[in-house]
Amino acid sequence: MGQRGEVYSTKLIKNDRTYFFNVKENVYGDLYLNIVESKGDLESNRYIRQSVLVYQEDMGEFVREFQKSLDFIKKNSSKKNGAGEGAGDKDNDRNKNRERFDEE
Repeated sequence: MGQRGEVYSTKLIKNDRTYFFNVKENVYGDLYLNIVESKGDLESNRYIRQSVLVYQEDMGEFVREFQKSLDFIKKNSSKKNGAGEGAGDKDNDRNKNRERFDEE
């Protein structure tokens, strides 16, 4: 068993964010996935970390629902990437979607 129960870890660095995909083992020997997003906060000169745990018994359903979300994004992104749409329009669409999800 690795540091803090980690048995496998990989990361993706994209722009100002780092994503960690950590497979960990609990004290009972059960494996789970810990997905962490880390982003620097320029104002406080600190890192903001958010984490999601996915337990082994939930992984099949988690992956299915995650794939549905990816399929939705893929299907609906092609509609918004049409000719003549500027970057400002995309940012406005993102903000509208965020507000919609906050209301739910």
